[in-house]
Order: sequence, then structure tokens, then C-alpha cells
Amino acid sequence: MSFLKFDNVSKGFGEGTQYKQVLSNINLEVPEGEFLAILGFSGTGKSTLMNMVAGLEKPTKGTVTFKGKEIDGPGPERGLVFQSYSLMPWLTVSGNIGLAVDAVAPKISKKEKQAKIDHYIKMVGLTHAAHRRPAELSGGMRQRVAVARALALSPELLLLDEPLSALDALTRANLADEILQIWETDKKTVILITNDVDEAIILADRIIPLNPDGTLGEAFKVDIPRPRDRMAMNHDEGFKKLRAQVTTHLMDVGIDAKAEESRALPNVTPIHGVPAAVAKAQEGMIDSNFLDFSQLHKIYPTPKGPLTVVEDFNLKLNRGEFVSLIGHSGCGKSTVLTMAAGLNSISKGVIRLDGRAVMGADPERAVVFQSPSLFPWLTARENCSIGVDRVYPTASRAERQDVVEYYLERVGLADAMDRPASDMSNGMKQRVGIARAFALSPKLLLLDEPFGMLDSLTRWELQEVLMEVWSRTKVTAVCVTHDVDEAILLADRVVMMTNGPQATIGKIVDVDLPRPRTRKALLEHPDYYNYRQEVLDFLEEYEHGAKPAPKQAAANEDAA
Repeated sequence: MSFLKFDNVSKGFGEGTQYKQVLSNINLEVPEGEFLAILGFSGTGKSTLMNMVAGLEKPTKGTVTFKGKEIDGPGPERGLVFQSYSLMPWLTVSGNIGLAVDAVAPKISKKEKQAKIDHYIKMVGLTHAAHRRPAELSGGMRQRVAVARALALSPELLLLDEPLSALDALTRANLADEILQIWETDKKTVILITNDVDEAIILADRIIPLNPDGTLGEAFKVDIPRPRDRMAMNHDEGFKKLRAQVTTHLMDVGIDAKAEESRALPNVTPIHGVPAAVAKAQEGMIDSNFLDFSQLHKIYPTPKGPLTVVEDFNLKLNRGEFVSLIGHSGCGKSTVLTMAAGLNSISKGVIRLDGRAVMGADPERAVVFQSPSLFPWLTARENCSIGVDRVYPTASRAERQDVVEYYLERVGLADAMDRPASDMSNGMKQRVGIARAFALSPKLLLLDEPFGMLDSLTRWELQEVLMEVWSRTKVTAVCVTHDVDEAILLADRVVMMTNGPQATIGKIVDVDLPRPRTRKALLEHPDYYNYRQEVLDFLEEYEHGAKPAPKQAAANEDAA
């Protein structure tokens, strides 16, 4: 008898011409004690599949059985942790977990109940926060409460529906390690829905991709011995091979970022508000030290005195160079970027672009934020046109529209130019944001975690889009990211920042990998994992607030 079984299951929504098939002919058996990861793109039906196991949805066709009995509704033997925390805001950590204990053991004494609550609070490391309410907790702590509440139901099957996707990279890794420790202690059967390949490999016994057409792909067995150390994995040949196989499969079935090249870029020249005298004197842009951060400081006044967030940040970029800026949350990466954009005043030092000091915002410096910040009532075309109309003042209306349409095609939105932003997914909105930035023909492109709000598979797709468009323009670019693979994939140099306050450059790695780059090609390059290890080593060293030695800091300034 199978512990959990899908027998020819299909699921769709709507009726008649509005009917949409989400899952198709799913056949799957999960043995007791297995840690299974279901991996796929957003919108492929992963959560729908999980909801059927939880009893929140019923199949359109076929059956889902648990221990030989058809699932016909929710039950405490199947504990579900959602992507969002879903906590009762008026209850403490202890009170939220107490709800689950009451559900499975309503007749036990008050002392026994509290002992059970304390046990699960301790299991997820929240003893110190037992009497706090959700509003007083970080995102990672709230998700720990959700995991503890699910475990308090004593489920035979633990269902984790992207429980870590809303967390920053460091918190995500720490909580994943805690989930794994709990699984190894209790050996419960676990099904994890995720879009993170590394997370799936580190946690699971078996990985099954869910294809965009709603079918299951061929399973990947994870034969890497446990325990699996994240840092050690970077040197494990089995990890590298499996990572490449899974990534290649997902990209082959789901990523088609190339747009049809039906439009040529018109030969029109943008103007960025440069005074006529300056424009005449410059005779083209300089190549060396095109972007120069010199002794940059950012100091904020506080009731306890001035707080130095960024200190002595020194970096020089040549024209056409792509630099990634990486470091832990709160290290000042975005502060540096917003100063370069002219959106944040400089306390000390100077930023020079093309030989002139940066003074205030200007379309010569285009910014793509984590949130695309589109006007929701305007179409993709109209959102892109706003800036283009200003920086091409001498071009005809038709020429300006050709610029807009060229870049919208480049980011894969040829068929959605006239769709309102309010009708777009987050991924599509960010495509518009990228197209809008490139359409300004900026001297400097600034990217502030541009894919941070997207699932990792959509990030892959848009990274490919960004690289393809950048390769055509070779615009000087600085990208703030917390993703090690993204930093290496995009950049000529990875600049690593120490923790704040008084954050500065801790190390710079030159990425000597061939362009044009694709994720699949990089995974197979012999030097890729060496670069990755350098960045991982730095991040691990500074995870607990380390500071660079004075000699090292001076050496990095000289290298910059």
C-alpha cells in the first residue's frame, strides 16, 4: 500500500470556453519517510498539487489517496505550511502554536498543553520570543512559528508550500537547515514545493520537476550523502552534476526568452539634459574611469549622534563594464546605488560619471528597482514612452515609438505592448522596467535587486533577457544583488561589501568568463565554482559582522 499516491490526476478551473487545465495526468507515489521536492516555474500548478494533498482541492479527474484512502478534505495527519505566514496577529507565538495543540489534544491538562507548546517553540529556536506577537517578529521568525504550528499537529505528512521564498537568502538558508534537522529527528514524510534548485538538492531525497504544461518530468534521485553542508557542496562533483542536469531540464522546458527580431533600432541620438557648452567640449564619452566613486561616505543624523552607513567606498569602472555589488542585508549596497542615481545625497566624497560629478537625478542614469514602479493604468508601451519622449526630443514620434517597441520586443513583450500594467504578472512588469531603462539609452544603468521579488526560475529567464539586451548596448552597469550566482553570471567584477554600519569594499573578484554567457554554459565552465567559492567564503566570513583588516581594506582600494 502506497503512503501517498496520485493516480492519473488532472485538475482544471472554470467551465466551457473558460476552462483551463492546470495539471495533466499526474501519476506519483511517495513512500513513507521520503523527503520529496517538487520543482517548477510559477504558474505550473505546484500549489494546486499541494492543495489536493492537503484536501483543499479535489481533482477534476483521477484520485489522490493517503494510506490507501481517498483524500476528501483536510486532516491533522497532513500539516501544511504556506508561503505566507497566516498567523493570528492578536496571539503570541505561544498562543498561535497552542491553537494546533488544542486541535489534536483538546482534553490534556493546562500544564501538559504548555509543555507541548514549549517543546515545539524550542524545536524552531524561538524560546526567547514565546511571548511576542507576529508584528514584533521578523519574516524568518514568523515562518518558524508557522513551521512549529504545523509540527504541533503531529502530522504524518508535512507539506511545505514554498515556505522560504519570501525570506532573504541568509534567513532562507538558516530556516532550511532547521527544517532538515527536524526531518532527520522525526523522519516524517515531507513534500516541499520550491523553485530553488540548490534548496531542493540540499534537502530532498528525490526531485521531480513540474513542467509548464502541467505534467511531471522525469525524477532526479539525490544520491549525495547526508549531512549535506552548503559550503562543502560547492566542491562536490555529484552536486555540480545534478545541479547542471536539473537546471538544464528546467531551462529547456520553460525558458524561451528570445524575441523575434522584426524591428531595427532607429538611428536617433538621445539627449540627457547636458548643457550645450559641455556637450560641445566633450566630443564623446571617456573610456577610462568612466564611473568613479571617490572616498564616498553616507552619514545619517540620529538622536545618539551621526551614524556612518557607508565609509570610504572607492571604486572605478571603465566605460561598458558590468559590476555586481553583493553583501549581506543592511550592508549599504542600495545606499551606494541610490547615491549614484542622484536619489540620495552624498555626505562626503564624490561620484563622477563621464568626468562630471553626479548632482541629482537624471535620465542619463536609468534605475531598475526591485519593484518595477509602473503606472498601473498605462500600457507597457505608454510606460516606456514617458522617459523616451524626454531623452529623444529631436526624434519624430514614429522614431520614438520604434525605440520603445524595439526594447519591448527585446524583453519578450512583443505581444503585450498594449496590455495595461495592472493586468501583468510581476515578471512581466519587471520586463517593462528593464525595457524602459534601456530605452533611455542611459550612460549608466543601475539595477537594485531587479529580480529580488521574483521566484528563482523567473529570475533565470530575466537574467537571460538582461544579458541579451546588455550585450547589444554595452551600457556601463552596476547591479546590487544578494544572489551569488546572479552576481557572477552578470558581471565583469563582483564587488563585495562588508557589513554595516561603516560598510566599505571588502574584496573584489575579477570574473574572467567568456561572453556571451548563459547559465547552462557557466555551470559547465571549470572556473565557475572557483569564483562562486570566493564569494561564498567572503559572505560566510562576514555573516557575523566581521570587519576587514586595515591592510586588506587599503589593498582593495588600490585594486579598485
